[in-house]
Amino acid sequence: MTSTLERYRKNLIQEGISEETQKKLLNSKVLVMGAGGLGSGVIMNLAALGVGQIKIIDDGIIEPENFNRQLIHKIKNISRAKVISAKDWIQDFNPDIKVELDKIKINELNYFNIIQGYDVIVDCFDSYESKYMLNEIAVRHKKILIHGATKGFSGQVTTIVPDKTGCLSCVIPKPKLFKNQIFAQLSPIVSTIASIQAQEVFKVLAGIGEPLLNKLLVFDGFTSQFKTLGFSKNMACETCSNNEFIFDN
Repeated sequence: MTSTLERYRKNLIQEGISEETQKKLLNSKVLVMGAGGLGSGVIMNLAALGVGQIKIIDDGIIEPENFNRQLIHKIKNISRAKVISAKDWIQDFNPDIKVELDKIKINELNYFNIIQGYDVIVDCFDSYESKYMLNEIAVRHKKILIHGATKGFSGQVTTIVPDKTGCLSCVIPKPKLFKNQIFAQLSPIVSTIASIQAQEVFKVLAGIGEPLLNKLLVFDGFTSQFKTLGFSKNMACETCSNNEFIFDN
């Protein structure tokens, strides 16, 4: 174990991080939903921190337009599945990490087996429709969800713990209809938000620091300012107030 821990020596000199803490990370399992821009940054950081098992879900393939912010993918992998490219990157960087993957688009019918065995889910999806569906899944099955989103020069992160915090719909009510919008995605902003998401995963798994519980961290890249907005569980929330959903499993 000593040789394995040597890789994380600079983790261990941080106050509050012991060998036992690092071993806890090495025995942890994290589900990353999306292997695009946010997913790339989250995967890079989780692999560097030493999360022992990572499962990656994405139904996409690598395209030239991905390279402005999806940093783990390579030109030679154009037209390959993003999940396979992501697994290759992890194995090259940290071969001790176990990687699971599914090239699948999750929906109300197929998600159940995907989330089994994973208590922490990282929301790296692009579309808000998928984000709200993932929020409902996490609340229903009591999975900790690290939400992240970016749009141009701005981004946001919060950590959702069912029965303890409000959910995504408490912060931003779920729209009745979703517009098929495409937003600018800038690498520095995406990388910043992904790094904060990975930091939240680390704090939750290691049991140290103060996760963003009932707090929405908002980043404005134009002004380089962070704001933390407090929120609470909305007792009228259709998602987390009574656990009644538009789908069942």
